[in-house]
Order: sequence, then structure tokens, then C-alpha cells
Amino acid sequence: MTVSDMLSQSGILTLLGMGVVFAFLIVMILAMTLLHTVIHALKWDKEPETPASAPAASSAPAVDTGAVVAAIAAAVHEKQSV
Repeated sequence: MTVSDMLSQSGILTLLGMGVVFAFLIVMILAMTLLHTVIHALKWDKEPETPASAPAASSAPAVDTGAVVAAIAAAVHEKQSV
């Protein structure tokens, strides 16, 4: 097998590999687009509405930031004095 034969074979394998990857990416894009369309058609992309009596899920409990800062400062001061 000559050098030119090996180079032509490697070029063909390179193009074949790139073609397979490109085809896979096209199939993946089509599948994701189809999935997006199905999810949007079934309205699965909407957040469920919370009842008025239930507390909102995004509301965090009230935290006294002054107490948190004081606790951190005390811990740092204790660590530095040891």
C-alpha cells in the first residue's frame, strides 16, 4: 500500500466520519424541534397555577440578615483568635 493510497483512504474515512456526525446532528435537531412542538401543543410547558389559599412556592421564609451577618462575624472572629 503506497502513501497516496493511505492518504486517499484516510480522506475517505474522514469525510465518512464527518458525514455521520453531521447526519446525527441533523436528526437530533429535528427530534428536538418535534419534541418542542409536541410539548407546546400539549401545553406541558406552562407552570401549574397555585390555588389562592396555598402559599406561593417561590416565597422564601423571612431571614433576619442582621443575625446571619452577626453569626458569620462571630465565627470568623473566633476562628482568627484560635
